[in-house]
Amino acid sequence: MSIHTKPRAIAVALLTGLSLILSGCFMTPGKFTSELVLTEDDRFTFTYDGEIFFLGLSQLAQMDAATEEFEPEPCYIDATYEVRECSTNEISSQRAQWEAQAETRAAESAREAEQMSAMMGGIDLSDPEASAELVRMLERQEGWHSVVDKGDGVFEVSYSVSGELSHDFMFPVIEGFPMANPFVQIHLRDGDVVRVNAPGFAAQNEASPMAGMMGGMAGMAGLAAMSGEEGNEAMPELPAIEGTFTIRTNGAIRANNTDEGASPSAEGEVLTWQISPRTSAAPTALIDMSR
Repeated sequence: MSIHTKPRAIAVALLTGLSLILSGCFMTPGKFTSELVLTEDDRFTFTYDGEIFFLGLSQLAQMDAATEEFEPEPCYIDATYEVRECSTNEISSQRAQWEAQAETRAAESAREAEQMSAMMGGIDLSDPEASAELVRMLERQEGWHSVVDKGDGVFEVSYSVSGELSHDFMFPVIEGFPMANPFVQIHLRDGDVVRVNAPGFAAQNEASPMAGMMGGMAGMAGLAAMSGEEGNEAMPELPAIEGTFTIRTNGAIRANNTDEGASPSAEGEVLTWQISPRTSAAPTALIDMSR
């Protein structure tokens, strides 16, 4: 790919080319507050209040639409590969080739829309009612007490669930959707030991496909801005991750990766992580609930 390829085309290629990755990874936090309470009677309460960004609800449709207008590719000087002005005949030839590929582009767009619809629980992303349908899907599930569409794929949610620690737990899980990238996981071990991981709260976690993809998109947004190309509004505006994750427990904390360690409280001990776009290590803790 030429370094002179238009940023818009690069961004479209990124989103459409990562469709398989998106089948298991398409959500990320925005601004949020989240808390996990673990008690010695084998009970837990998990809350998440804040933004969730669903990649593709509007951004993919906008960027696909942007490709429907013909834009000539750059022409080069053969000896030096420097960009030069294209001749009228060269532009006409490019346009003819672009028009000849219209049927292929339409078929590819239809295939991608079908794939994305399957990934999104059957929601048709080309339907302007898709966001409202997603709100209805979430609100009918237990724990999703409030879901508000803020536009551009961003939803303000209030989620809370309590239960017995008799099985593993993951958030978010959405009925009819493929397994998404988890924000928070609770894994039960023998001996009443609990492992808590929060991979979705690490903005620069190299092990996270979403983190890498969001980083790549952010880089391309910067490339588009530097290019000064008109129409860069098609690039999605990515919400910055910013929030707090807290664990409160009366169990024995065996290990954690907070900056300050545990602090005492009336109910036991408290672990707190401040999450920002610079957070590279996913919050994690190992807690013995047997005492």
